Amino acid sequence: MTSLAATTATFCATLVDEWASCGVRHAVISPGSRSTPMAMALAAREDFHLHVFHDERSASFAAIGIAKASGLPAILLCTSGTAAVEFHSAVVEANHAEVPILVCTADRPPELQNVGAPQTINQQNLYGDSVRLFHNSGVPNSRESRTWRYLAQELFNASLGQIRGPVHLNLQFREPLVAEANTLPKKISVIKNQLLNQEIGFWQKRKLLRLLKNQRGVVIAGFDTYEPKAVLELATKLGWPIFADPRSGTRVVGEAVVIAAMDSLLRDNEFAKSHNPSVILRIGSPPVSKIVNAWLAKCDVPQIVITSSPRLVDPERKTTVHVVGEVTQICSSLIAQVKATNQNWLDSWSNAESKAQLAINHALISEPAISEPAISRTIYRNIPDGSNLFVSSSMPIRDIEWFAAPRSRIKVHANRGANGIDGVVSTAVGVALASNAPTFLLIGDLAMLHDTNGLINLARRQVDLRIILIDNRGGGIFSFLPQATSLNKDSFEMIFGTPHNVDFELLAKAHGIDSNTVTNLDQLTEAISRKGPYLVRVVTDRDENVRVHERINQRISASLRES
Repeated sequence: MTSLAATTATFCATLVDEWASCGVRHAVISPGSRSTPMAMALAAREDFHLHVFHDERSASFAAIGIAKASGLPAILLCTSGTAAVEFHSAVVEANHAEVPILVCTADRPPELQNVGAPQTINQQNLYGDSVRLFHNSGVPNSRESRTWRYLAQELFNASLGQIRGPVHLNLQFREPLVAEANTLPKKISVIKNQLLNQEIGFWQKRKLLRLLKNQRGVVIAGFDTYEPKAVLELATKLGWPIFADPRSGTRVVGEAVVIAAMDSLLRDNEFAKSHNPSVILRIGSPPVSKIVNAWLAKCDVPQIVITSSPRLVDPERKTTVHVVGEVTQICSSLIAQVKATNQNWLDSWSNAESKAQLAINHALISEPAISEPAISRTIYRNIPDGSNLFVSSSMPIRDIEWFAAPRSRIKVHANRGANGIDGVVSTAVGVALASNAPTFLLIGDLAMLHDTNGLINLARRQVDLRIILIDNRGGGIFSFLPQATSLNKDSFEMIFGTPHNVDFELLAKAHGIDSNTVTNLDQLTEAISRKGPYLVRVVTDRDENVRVHERINQRISASLRES
């Protein structure tokens, strides 16, 4: 008779084997006893990359980074109790960002529930509606072995469905926890997801083409799964400017339609009013800029949104038509049937973009000290081709969107699902692990403090991660908000500025990571050329940072008046 422990081992090995057949290659685990059967099944696979993270929250965000870089879910495993709770913030982020993860939480068996057993909490539907599918496996039973591979496929396919995201498998294991697996159940055919019809319908396409005949349109190229070339070709054929989010892949050099300085341009009231479009075409997610989003809403014109997901991000409720499907295919199908009718419209935007980029250069050259916009612009310009750039929320993602000049052949990532600053270091580590490419992390000091555990064992992970840390001793983004001027200095600093006295070079040293502090852009450029893991710290001043942003925007406004 097969022992319970052997049945459990066989169950876990079967799930892992089936996920391997589906293409999964990465597993992220945190140490613990109750998760032993699944951890052993993962460790036994030579075709898996196994990544061990001491901290469950760090592990869960690393799984997000792996999925961002690879396009496939990683297996995420922890023991029972509060360890499973530590996954929750990453599950929420993965839900909103539509990132697939196979979340596996070990649990106590039924007889240990509700009796005060240690490390035992209610893990049923622990993550609520943040997961695409929840399954409580119960204690493995050999009589159900024929269903195990189907369970693995069901979870995998649910994570990669029409709306990608995390799934949760709760694993109830009974002791003993260590045994050898028996012969696995017979393999089954891999069942592929049957997604919704990806082709645009006749009447919907007809409506789109009618709206696209407008002479004064703009394209908002946000993050989504599409080929940037198709969006660029459509905008070029229409003769419309593209507001190119760095994450979209469309912020490239040599394209007249690409507008990178849209935030600064639209801060100029005269320019914004004189360039109201008659239709807006948004591809993927909206930009970060509050200025741009407010302008788009205020235009009060038809807005077309094309996304690969049926989820619609539209807090202003301005969408006229929402087209769901394969974005590249939809754009390609429209290219042959549209044409530009107003070259002056695009020329006006393109000329303004050229003036803005020159004005940014001149403004930053004239600054006596290194500034946060200059740091972002320098990083974006100088990292090597083929690199990943992971950008933290708060000011780094805004400075990259606002001030990074067009360039090609890099991949930009960010956690913009729930837009939090937790888990940023670990997500970047995950991107580096899955991509095996140079990965740069641009992060502020508070975000760094939220995830210093992402540095644990970084020196041993054999990844090229180069961390650019902007240290302004607190929450820089709050200095741009009304609170900064409506409160007295001491109250603002206590509640929002939240200064700290952390020595980040000593922190890096504690983790065996080389680091240094730079004071100018030449030193920064030299520092980021070093192979990681490595941390380079740049000190800035929060109050001066606000003034630098103001001076840049003023210079851009002045350039628009010049002939």
